[in-house]
Amino acid sequence: MLPHVVRTERLILRMPASDDAGAVGGWFALDSEVTRYLGWRPNGSKGDTQRVVQSWTTDWRGGRRFAWVLTTGQSDSPFGMIQLRFDEHRADVGYILARDRWGEGYATEALDAVAELALGLPKMYRVSGVCDVENKASARVMEKAGFALEGVLRRFLRPPDSGSEPRDACSYAKVK
Repeated sequence: MLPHVVRTERLILRMPASDDAGAVGGWFALDSEVTRYLGWRPNGSKGDTQRVVQSWTTDWRGGRRFAWVLTTGQSDSPFGMIQLRFDEHRADVGYILARDRWGEGYATEALDAVAELALGLPKMYRVSGVCDVENKASARVMEKAGFALEGVLRRFLRPPDSGSEPRDACSYAKVK
């Protein structure tokens, strides 16, 4: 249904491999600033990270969730991840990027490529994403990738480090 490798001007998005866990662990598992607005805490162990990376690979077989790790042509070591989750005529997208790669346009480039890929499918009409109302950087990524702000979802997200109260989220979408 979707390609295992997607190439953009500067990136190679590829299906995760089990040996990616070491690189992923450095930014995904250990950096609480990277996962600050996400729905999970940094992973606690190398084994936890290995299981997460394995789940990304396993999800491909189910045909509804597709994750790619972000690499450059200069290195095959992943420094980010983007995932599409399909539901009938629409898809939801999520992404994460190593902190030392923030501000370089990689998240926008990956998001634009994956959204266009999804919207190129005959029965796909909508790709959406959400971010915490305080996550201005993620909001800007979606805007630069051509997503439109649709509104605020009240009490929608519950990041583990934000206390017991759910937080508001900005909802964005790109449609055809």
